Amino acid sequence: MDTFKQISAFVNVSTRGSLSAAARSENVTPAIIGRRLDALEARLGVRLLIRTTRKLTLTFEGQAFLEDCQKVLNDLANAEAAVSLGSLQASGQLRVSAPSGFGRRHVAPLVGEFMLANPEVRVNLNLSDRLVDLLNENIDCAIRIGELTDSSLVSVRLGEMRRMVVASPAYLVAHGVPREPADLAQHNCLSLGQQRGWVFRDPDSDQVDTIKVGGSFECNDGAVLHEWALAGRGLAWRSLWEVGQDLKEGRLTSVLDAWQAPPMGIYAVFPQRRHLPLRVRLFIDLLKETYSRASYWELR
Repeated sequence: MDTFKQISAFVNVSTRGSLSAAARSENVTPAIIGRRLDALEARLGVRLLIRTTRKLTLTFEGQAFLEDCQKVLNDLANAEAAVSLGSLQASGQLRVSAPSGFGRRHVAPLVGEFMLANPEVRVNLNLSDRLVDLLNENIDCAIRIGELTDSSLVSVRLGEMRRMVVASPAYLVAHGVPREPADLAQHNCLSLGQQRGWVFRDPDSDQVDTIKVGGSFECNDGAVLHEWALAGRGLAWRSLWEVGQDLKEGRLTSVLDAWQAPPMGIYAVFPQRRHLPLRVRLFIDLLKETYSRASYWELR
């Protein structure tokens, strides 16, 4: 039990940034948290945290140990939740954050399904394209797409998403079909704000490159680019979750399919906790089961 408390204190301090914040979350004094850290470092024989009056900094060994500890605590929480599934009913408030466009199409509908199965849960869905601070904004879990940068959060891969170049059939009739990424220089490409370029993978070498594109239309809203593509204004580089239905019904056509970039991961991320609430675990399980089905994306 002492070992568990030491590890839990280390993870708590590392993710919350201070002894006092970790102490408040565990309802103990900062001195107790400090003693647990001292005991852990003494037992391991390495310095995990550099502590000053102003800040805490993880050492190289501390960073590596933190990732292992987070996995251990997460596995333990999952094991406990699995044992309890047959005897407990999820309840309480579930606070979820997701990107605006993706959340409207692929999170909000599943919230309704989740609440039908878990009527004692109240859901607060926050749709925003900014990177929310889960700890300070009291968010239970967030849905994120692409590379994850915050190592203090626990992540669960829910599925993957492809991006592709699309255009309306009318645009392709009028301007021709690009056969390789270099051909994009001759096309009107719809740019998303200050986007660096579009990413492609060479089908022969598997090399991934970013190609700069240009055109007469630019917007920082992906939904607007989608509408422009449907209206025949140019080529757009969009995610399958956004254009899948249009591809199926012929309103858009994909090009350069052999050059598609590697798929991006779809993740649920959440702060490290000693016990993951059952409502969070069940919601993540629903997302994972849904997003991992190829037929789900084909139908949309």
